Amino acid sequence: MIRIEGIAAFVAVVEAGSVSEAARRLRLSKSVVSERLAELEKSLGGMLLHRTTRKLTLTEDGVVFLERAARIVREIEEAAADMAERRGTLSGPIRIAAPVTFGRMHLGPALYPFLADHPEIELTLDIDDRRVDAASDGYDAVIRNGPIADSRLVAWKLTRSRRLLCASPDYLARQGIPSSLADLNSHRGIFYTNRGVADWRFQTPDGAIVVRAKLALGINNGDMLRDAAIAGLGIALLPAFIAGPAIREGRLAEIDVGHKPETEFIYMAHPEGQNPSAKLRAIADHLKKSFGDPPYWDPVG
Repeated sequence: MIRIEGIAAFVAVVEAGSVSEAARRLRLSKSVVSERLAELEKSLGGMLLHRTTRKLTLTEDGVVFLERAARIVREIEEAAADMAERRGTLSGPIRIAAPVTFGRMHLGPALYPFLADHPEIELTLDIDDRRVDAASDGYDAVIRNGPIADSRLVAWKLTRSRRLLCASPDYLARQGIPSSLADLNSHRGIFYTNRGVADWRFQTPDGAIVVRAKLALGINNGDMLRDAAIAGLGIALLPAFIAGPAIREGRLAEIDVGHKPETEFIYMAHPEGQNPSAKLRAIADHLKKSFGDPPYWDPVG
């Protein structure tokens, strides 16, 4: 007889990449997870995972079984959450990925009171600047700042995200203040490597124009991007939610080159074909209200 606990253990091991991490997420001992996995394989009559001391890999049978197994686990979790919603309670596990700086500065502070009001929600928040694959990495949703090119995601707008061209007063005193898009070509740029050197896009009457300054530094973290600009290494194009405090404190100065950077948005996106749970919709609604539009960190709008 195939038990749902074994299916859940298998899915958790694959998503976590190890038995120990799966046990931590399931709040079980490693031995219990291993026993449930072994029982499932015995019931199915075949191995689902190749086990070595260094890693776990799916067998051919495991690859075939995983897609339906993950769907079964997700549907059971959603059914339990729907039952809780009928009782007026939001509950159960949910996993969301978000970028580091936005998560630390704004997402966390917005979520904490919501979680305090809904103690039966079991949120796992993974903070990482890499672009995760929401579906294959097992996330219910991802938070993204900027365009979403993945057609497999269904995106909900949370709020606008204005970006500001800025540099330290020291850098501008040494190198001069650019006053046009053409001026930027001779300046040193600090770029967010997850988006590439073609990231500086500005709105003009003739459409969007991409400006490529000289590469001074490439970084894949927003905090370090801001700090490098404060250190005087060059000009950076920063979201207002990162640059705002440093500009107010005088550590950075906003630069006006006659054209605004393209307008962007902060999104919550869930995998296409995955019915968003009541708790995910509730989190999205709460974040919209918490951030505001225009967002509280950008009173200019």
